[in-house]
Amino acid sequence: MSQYFDMGDETLWNPSNGAAQLFVGQVGLYEDVLGVPSGIGPMESDECQVDPVVYEAFVGALLTWRDRTQHRVIDALSAGFIATALALGERARIRVDWPEPRMGHEGRTDIEVPAFPQHDWAGTAREQARELDRSMAR
Repeated sequence: MSQYFDMGDETLWNPSNGAAQLFVGQVGLYEDVLGVPSGIGPMESDECQVDPVVYEAFVGALLTWRDRTQHRVIDALSAGFIATALALGERARIRVDWPEPRMGHEGRTDIEVPAFPQHDWAGTAREQARELDRSMAR
């Protein structure tokens, strides 16, 4: 069994029920955390519609939120979702506005103490999204 994430008549992703359930659950969590809608419609009869305009804003807010953190646990918990969201966004042909890289702690909202060394989370997310896109069924 599987579910469909569609944009109009185009299927963007056709994951297994388990993968779809996890993704939709995390979408709801991040809608709450970010305070913005995702553009991922309700799953009805194993199908949901993706609104690319709303989804683009959601992905932008997600990347801005992630850029403001410097915490290993948040990094570990969010990395897979961000990569999946980016891969779906690529298929929906949304524009992705990457935040300018931050140095130091200025403007950050979640910082692990002691701070872990900064790494290129955005580069890692891009690579993970490319890898996932190759394996995400349509």
